[in-house]
Amino acid sequence: MYFKRMKRLILICLCLCICVVALPTFIFAESGIMPISAESDTQGFTLNCKSAVLMEASTGKVLFAQNQSEALPPASVTKIMTLLLVMEAIEDGRLKWDDTVVTSERAASMGGSQIYLEVGESMSVEDMVKSVVIASANDAACALAEKVAGSEEEFVRRMNKRADELGMVNTKFENTNGLDDTASEHLTSAMDIAIMSRELIKHEKILEYSSIWMDTVRNGAFGLTNTNRLVRFYNGCTGLKTGSTSKAGFCISATAERDGMSLICVIMGAETRDIRNAEATKLLDYGYANYDLYVNEGGAVKDVKVTGGCVNSIDVVYPKFTAVVPAGRSSAVELKTEIPTTLTAPLKNGEIVGKVSFVLDGKTIGEINAVAGREVEQIGYLEILWRMIAKFVLL
Repeated sequence: MYFKRMKRLILICLCLCICVVALPTFIFAESGIMPISAESDTQGFTLNCKSAVLMEASTGKVLFAQNQSEALPPASVTKIMTLLLVMEAIEDGRLKWDDTVVTSERAASMGGSQIYLEVGESMSVEDMVKSVVIASANDAACALAEKVAGSEEEFVRRMNKRADELGMVNTKFENTNGLDDTASEHLTSAMDIAIMSRELIKHEKILEYSSIWMDTVRNGAFGLTNTNRLVRFYNGCTGLKTGSTSKAGFCISATAERDGMSLICVIMGAETRDIRNAEATKLLDYGYANYDLYVNEGGAVKDVKVTGGCVNSIDVVYPKFTAVVPAGRSSAVELKTEIPTTLTAPLKNGEIVGKVSFVLDGKTIGEINAVAGREVEQIGYLEILWRMIAKFVLL
């Protein structure tokens, strides 16, 4: 009897040890969390640069990451945030495309890549934006910042505030253009650049400018040539912003679109312009070769029964859904609805009544809410009486 008890106790202890050891692995697997670095390690290649990120724009899904969180000098890629604040000011009505921007002494003194604005020179917001996007003009970036916020210092404060709002945790801006000769803490990461790039290209007007190879300002007297050679030489490239300094090396946030899928490719700290462009090309090619964008435009489950309401049935609707899937697998995605066969009034328009799941190879890749397509009031006694009378008369 003693040995049987000891044997049982030993077995129980062994089971507890196994559970304790297995528990962390179980929790990690259930959470669905996979470190980005671990995922990128499985992709079989590294890039010749300090850091890189490849992101699908509509979903924000990261498809590749290499040293994505290290804070590094971004050079003129900084201007993505400058342009974002300008575009938001235009969207809010605080700034108009045909507003006049007058060049200050500070803006005219920027140096580096520029359109050689003179003190007191006037130019429209549109021409200033084109100059920043296409030619990476430092003087125009500063002039726009002063127009929006009154001073470059206030504009930089807003840049950092917006970065915080977007969750750019490894970013600190010291100026509007990325010049870093005197800047000591002007830094951001490849992931943060992808985040702000994704936000900027929601303003489609930017892509109109960033995809231009050559243009002019000053009524055709001054030529602009895009600093992003991928616009000319990479199929589907739509922008977005290059940068280079001795501290930063050669950087780019390149955007491209093919077959409805928009990618954001960030390269930081390449040794030369050619290496930067080659690595960006390699990363974009990787994305388009290995992934597709699944799109469901949304729809409705028709005539779902309603009890106790002023109508007998309603449509239950669900919105557009997108997800990144392996190349060639979009047609294999299955849609599964979980909606009650009968709903009970009252119902509000847009009230959640079920969900729609999207499944690929037995794994759920996303879920969205299904909602009531209209308001349904609870039926009153008079309405019940009227229906009974109407039914009796029809009989």
